[in-house]
Amino acid sequence: MAVPSSSINDPTFGQEMLGKGMAIEPSEGKLYSPIDGSVAVVIDTKHALSIVSDNGAEILMHVGLDTVKLKGEGFKAFVKQGDEIKIGQKLIEFDIDLLKSKGYCLDVPIVITNMMNYTEVVCTKETNINIGENLLSIK
Repeated sequence: MAVPSSSINDPTFGQEMLGKGMAIEPSEGKLYSPIDGSVAVVIDTKHALSIVSDNGAEILMHVGLDTVKLKGEGFKAFVKQGDEIKIGQKLIEFDIDLLKSKGYCLDVPIVITNMMNYTEVVCTKETNINIGENLLSIK
């Protein structure tokens, strides 16, 4: 399920401090690439990463809210900095049941962090998103 970033119950993402975007509520414990591009950063705790699309858009993907507190427990990365990636490629797996049992919000914010390079970031109006479908468009 997809929701606008403004509805995320977290000041950093909800107030779009890091960029404009949206969040998805995952149906499984896997995060897939929404773009063709490369991996810029994988956070040590593997709960977040930054990717750069072939057209230069910088995208932050963050699994859950406050999940950094888990210090990597329940997360496994399948990519590393510098890897080339394709749409639909698995990036991270996470133990969705562990996150739920510990009370974490499972929203996955996906934001364009270099918004200043674009005039507009448009989020999909669809609420049910499948792997490979467009989430955001930039102009």
